[in-house]
Formats: sequence, structure tokens, C-alpha cells
Amino acid sequence: MYKTTHQYYLYILSNKYNGTLYIGITNNLERRMFEHKNQLIDGFSKKYKLNRLVYFETFQYITDAIRREKNMKKWKRQWKINLIEEENKNWSDLSKHW
Repeated sequence: MYKTTHQYYLYILSNKYNGTLYIGITNNLERRMFEHKNQLIDGFSKKYKLNRLVYFETFQYITDAIRREKNMKKWKRQWKINLIEEENKNWSDLSKHW
């Protein structure tokens, strides 16, 4: 029996260095970033022009990604900034070359 492995992503977007933050989850990060960059999704991310991928994590199970997202949305802003800057000090767009 063939078993496929799924990947799910928790991601953080911003509009600029130290700007507004958005946390989301998806099963296709490249497609989701295309949607954000082209403002195809109505809502918070479109309103604030959040299209810079500054952080992401990968999960095998959707339940783990959802749990992490819900937990992180309760975090203080500074904790999120610290997490981003551990891996991406300059808040570079990690999807820039996709």
C-alpha cells in the first residue's frame, strides 16, 4: 500500500520590517503566497498589504499546525518578533525567489 506524506505550513507575513503581522496555515505555501502577493484573498492580509513571508514552519499533521497557529495567535507581539528574528534577522521575503 502506498502512503502519501502531507505537509502543512504555519507562516507569518508582514508588510515591512517590524510591520503588521499575520499568522496563517496552508497545505501549499507557494500557492498561498501567490494568492497573498496578488491580493486574491479578501480580509486582513489584503487590507494591510501583507505579502512578505518572514517565517514559516512545516508540519506533517494538520492538527499540529492548527494547534501551533492558535497558540501563536495568543503570543505577545514581541515574542513573535523574537521568533522571526532568530531565523530572519532582516525580515527578508523568504518567498522572493519562488
